[in-house]
Amino acid sequence: MLHHLSNKKMPRNPKHWLKSRIIRMKYNLHESDELALRNLLKVRPAWHSNQLARDAIGLAETTILHAGPPFESVHEIPQPVLNSAFSAAVFEGIASNFEEAKELVFNKTIRFEPAQDHGVVVPLAAVASASMWLHEVMDSADPTAPRAYTPFNGGNGPAMRLGLCNEDVVNHFRWINSQLAGALQDLQPKDLELIPIAADSLQRGDDCHGRTIAATQILIEHLQPGIRQYADALKFLLEGPSFFLNLWMAACKCMLLSASNVPQSSVITAAAGNGSQVGFQVSAQPGVWITCPAAVPLGDLGEFGESRALGAIGDSAVVDLFGLGAMAISFAPEQHKFFRTYLPEDTTNLPAQLLPFIHDEFGSLNLRTGLCVRQIIAEKTTPVVSLGIIDNEGEAGRLGGGIYRYPLELFSSANLT
Repeated sequence: MLHHLSNKKMPRNPKHWLKSRIIRMKYNLHESDELALRNLLKVRPAWHSNQLARDAIGLAETTILHAGPPFESVHEIPQPVLNSAFSAAVFEGIASNFEEAKELVFNKTIRFEPAQDHGVVVPLAAVASASMWLHEVMDSADPTAPRAYTPFNGGNGPAMRLGLCNEDVVNHFRWINSQLAGALQDLQPKDLELIPIAADSLQRGDDCHGRTIAATQILIEHLQPGIRQYADALKFLLEGPSFFLNLWMAACKCMLLSASNVPQSSVITAAAGNGSQVGFQVSAQPGVWITCPAAVPLGDLGEFGESRALGAIGDSAVVDLFGLGAMAISFAPEQHKFFRTYLPEDTTNLPAQLLPFIHDEFGSLNLRTGLCVRQIIAEKTTPVVSLGIIDNEGEAGRLGGGIYRYPLELFSSANLT
């Protein structure tokens, strides 16, 4: 029996070790799943640098990375994702206007590929392209381990993640990838550890997905006092309480990547929706998406009906399937209050049912992690994710927020040996 799943001889708190042992015995994990999760729990994700996508992952000028599993054809791509691709093409300079961009997309000059297949995570209908700056998150405990990347959060302005197509989106993105990127290049702390920020923010009422207000404030504190030299950047960060989200998405992806490539393991290492399909990958089958149609999350759509709501979309699902977001909503009273009408009755029981390990680096919070398909099937229940809901016509942007629950049949369809 393994006594602890980190790279330390003993955990900081012996009580955590005891509780972790009891949970492992209760869950009776498959050996391959325990091995993959041991790798995950060793990771210490840190914000290492910012790089252009072309340099970070060798992204070609005519390749667009999107959230979720691959599209079977360009005609399957929802309008909000197409809008973001058109904006990206104009931003890249490969199209002089949106009509030219549309032509490049539909004559297949522009290729679409899943971001997570490149170690990148993007929110909602956002995309990544060659000239975009990406946060690079690495494992500070093992610099040779796989790294994860994400575009900068677009804040509360005309952000690309909303799936709109107009000059304001492009101009806003140009500012993010010039002035904001320049400020962050000057101010970024060296190898900033992200788990301590997430843990601190949970204690302040965040869930590290739908609510990252405290985490973003902590991040700004790490940029002080130099950030005051960049008035526009500081204003942007203060008015955009979700700035930490993209970094934490990359942190979760970095940890999940470390669990990949373990034969027979059913540990989930990728999860997302593209608006048309939702899907996941398991450790034993890296790069293989298991998918089903994407239903609309349950939520308040305001003046719009469900017919205008796009199906589940975004790579931010990696946060919840790691164990935060809706899977840790008990830490965030305001989020629970906001979503309570749409949360399944068993939400508060899901962490204990589905997440077998306590992550010692979150201290006394007893945060659980380690989602396995085998455990989902054994318990006959599925994880939940908090997601933004956007207009499927690509005109109104965000309609609201909601809760998406993966169907059990999706996990049952996984071919596990």
